[in-house]
Amino acid sequence: MSCNNSLEPVLPEEENNDTDDEVIEGDVALIYLNQCGGCHGQDLGSFVERDWTYGNASEDVIESITDGYADNGMPAYGSALSAQQIEDLTSYILTEIDGKTKAMLEEENPDLSGLISSDDLTFRLETLTDEIPGIPWGIEQLPNGEILVTERGGGLYLVNNDKQLIEISGVPAVASQGQGGMLDVIIHPDFENNALVYLSYSRINPSNASERTTAVARGRLEGSSLMDVENIFTALPYLNSSHHYGSRLVFDNNGYLYVSVGDRGNRDAYPQELDNAHGKIHRIHDDGQIPTDNPFYNTSGAVTSIFTYGTRNPQGMTLHPDTGEIWEGEHGPQGGDEINILEAGENNGWPVISYGINYDGTTFTDLTELAGMEQPIYYWTPSIAPCGMTFVSSDFYGNWKNDLFVASLKFEYLHRLRMNGNEVVGHENLLEGIGRVRDAEMGTDGYLYVVVEGPGRLIRLVPEQ
Repeated sequence: MSCNNSLEPVLPEEENNDTDDEVIEGDVALIYLNQCGGCHGQDLGSFVERDWTYGNASEDVIESITDGYADNGMPAYGSALSAQQIEDLTSYILTEIDGKTKAMLEEENPDLSGLISSDDLTFRLETLTDEIPGIPWGIEQLPNGEILVTERGGGLYLVNNDKQLIEISGVPAVASQGQGGMLDVIIHPDFENNALVYLSYSRINPSNASERTTAVARGRLEGSSLMDVENIFTALPYLNSSHHYGSRLVFDNNGYLYVSVGDRGNRDAYPQELDNAHGKIHRIHDDGQIPTDNPFYNTSGAVTSIFTYGTRNPQGMTLHPDTGEIWEGEHGPQGGDEINILEAGENNGWPVISYGINYDGTTFTDLTELAGMEQPIYYWTPSIAPCGMTFVSSDFYGNWKNDLFVASLKFEYLHRLRMNGNEVVGHENLLEGIGRVRDAEMGTDGYLYVVVEGPGRLIRLVPEQ
């Protein structure tokens, strides 16, 4: 696949990965935005009313920034920032959040009521609920119009047609730590007859509570309960790591289920090797059995569920409405977010080739292409911290049809990629400042839905007729 990066989204000039001392020393807020905002929110939202695992005294925060906590996904910045810069950054964070509450942050959200004009469409927002607790992660609409929403802390919720939020019981226990927890949700293609719901989540090793992995469970939805829940996929081995789980779920037009699994922060050990499940996209039957035509089914020593490999942290995945191909969104390191089309047996290159760099400004590879490794359809440098994504497939949205919409965590907007077939021909940022957008999903009713953090809101985009 050819790479098209000639039309990158136009971002402010300061939104780059430059760690030049003069730039950083001139604006500590810019350091925060470039180095911290992607994970912690531009409004420092993740620090407000926080349970500080490693302490919130100045010396504790300085130590966290300097040395990092690799197992929990916190990079070390001691080699990228000077001691003074780290001290200034610590002071900035603690000063900015002093006295703030989550309720105050919610009041600072932009007013997005009324009509919103985009390049090709005028629309309005309809908030179905703003009461989702914690961090909403995945959404899926049922045939009757009700919507399932996962919450990373471990919950599954149903937003009914009266806009009431109902917690679903019977969900599997999750390891809600770091980037782990309850992740994506999808229903079976024949849900109307079998009521099957699939959940991806971080699962604790039954034999070692300090180890976790990405897993998939399915159960039958009866009222407000999941019944007969069973685990149908487990990415082995279990690891003592709390980040890069992936994890999105997609059914293709033939009824195969695709599961995205991140490298779990072990880029050099797992993504390029076929003897483990990490840093891969997997293809399974709806009951967890392995298709015998998978590309590595007959490869000695390979995990037979692997469909593609060489993946970092695939937090987006969707089905193209016309071609039926599976598209994957790659959450890159410092830059190098990618959009890939998945084809059986392909190697997407991580970490041998990449358009990104380490969080501390150093490089881990000098290669952006290599024979036998696929180029992305598109990549972002700098990173937008992409999460869920979807194609608009209904006729409700005019010229948006077949365009790709990607949730941005870092910049808190919905990013539209104008598509001409498989080529990106333009960009548009929508809903800027709405909060960290976690997922975008086309509903069975033909409407586009997004779910955001701060507060946890489920929103429908309604075109103006």
